[in-house]
Amino acid sequence: MTIVVGYIPTPEGLTAVEYATQVALEKHTRLVIVNSGVRGNDTDPSFASAEELDALSERLTGMGVEHEVRQPLQAESPADEILNAANELDTEMIVIGLRRRSLVGKLFLGSTAQQILLDAPCAVLAVKAPLGSGPA
Repeated sequence: MTIVVGYIPTPEGLTAVEYATQVALEKHTRLVIVNSGVRGNDTDPSFASAEELDALSERLTGMGVEHEVRQPLQAESPADEILNAANELDTEMIVIGLRRRSLVGKLFLGSTAQQILLDAPCAVLAVKAPLGSGPA
């Protein structure tokens, strides 16, 4: 089995990876980290640098977590890439990070999260970063 985690370089993205890593360790399962910009735009803030992804990979290797890091360059959308990975692999769970929203923002769920929740072939777990871990 595999756990797929959507990663962006934010406190929410790091929280998703941390949670997915703990589950992968407990279940002795493989972890696939998916990071992409929108339509291959590597200047998009959600597109992690090679150094960030290398550091994540080194940390997981040091912890003994079997893993793969995917960063498709021609991605249509982050949701599509996460769903493609989940459909391709024997995926048990998808983990995504959600950011805290204002009262008005709570009326709407982010389009990436919404697409994953509606179209996922498996369980989806949405996690939030601890209070105070990011910009207000």
